[in-house]
Amino acid sequence: MDYPNDQHPAAPVRSGIPEHGRIPKYYAVKARISALVDELGEGGLLPTERDLSERYGVARETVRQAIRELVLEGRLRRQGRGTVVAGPKLEQPLSLASYTEGVRRQGRTPGRNLVTLDRFPCPEALAAETGLTRGEPVWHLERVLLADDERVGLESTYVSVARIPRLDADFDPDSSFYVYLHQQGIAFGDADERIETVLATPREALLIGTPPALPMLLIHRVSRDTDGQPLERVRTLFRGDRFSFTTHLSG
Repeated sequence: MDYPNDQHPAAPVRSGIPEHGRIPKYYAVKARISALVDELGEGGLLPTERDLSERYGVARETVRQAIRELVLEGRLRRQGRGTVVAGPKLEQPLSLASYTEGVRRQGRTPGRNLVTLDRFPCPEALAAETGLTRGEPVWHLERVLLADDERVGLESTYVSVARIPRLDADFDPDSSFYVYLHQQGIAFGDADERIETVLATPREALLIGTPPALPMLLIHRVSRDTDGQPLERVRTLFRGDRFSFTTHLSG
């Protein structure tokens, strides 16, 4: 059986084709560039917009729109004045495992750059969300997340000073915060987590090194220890073009 635009129903790109088979010109070009991306492989240099517009017989703006979407989806990335095929997205498990463990499982090297480590009285909103006491001292640890020295996210952690009073003296900001808690004799019990799609603020985009228009995956997490006592509140931004999340469900 012949399918519109040679797209079998099982093909991922099929979702963009209406039942009548008429699709926007840029999307047809996007499908062809996507196939070219598969041929080139990771790190392959994409032909210029001019070359692609001549190859497919369309305007450069049509090619530009197709490439722009593939960049946002993480299939392509800008490199200097050119565009190259991006590597596979990092898969981060939705679990109490740390970022470090998730990145290492995929053969990448995790890292973090410290942005700030300070302390302040717990505000009312944070107290209401975590169960901490309003006004008690809390740490705020903010770090840029790295994978093979590539900036891929921004993490803000809030934790009671009373639980870990020497965080500013004993903790290596480039290391796993969860490993540090374990070394302090603190074990995770459970957590509530929420995921949403957002755009980074100008400050966040600058720290992560991305355009403000790039979609981000935002994870909110409130964790408790094995006694049910509040432990941490984490807000983590992950680049939408570099991350996907996995979990295992059972009935």
